[in-house]
Amino acid sequence: MAAKAGDRMAVMVNGLGATPPEELYILYRKVHEILTGQGIEIHRAYVGEYATSMEMAGASFTFFKLDEELATLLDYPANTPFYKQI
Repeated sequence: MAAKAGDRMAVMVNGLGATPPEELYILYRKVHEILTGQGIEIHRAYVGEYATSMEMAGASFTFFKLDEELATLLDYPANTPFYKQI
């Protein structure tokens, strides 16, 4: 994915099960620093446990380049037992 200054992205830092939230936010802070330092706008950031394995250490990163249509769709509200977005 060739991201460049002016692009808009959604970022997910996913804990794999045993990584504490504090460490996930440390990882996100570095991702935020790198992307914004390159002039890339972070439209939405998701930090937490979304896809896990039983007490597995570590994290995964997902970067999703957005156009206007995708950003609009990503912003729709959601309310489920396991995920909520206002």
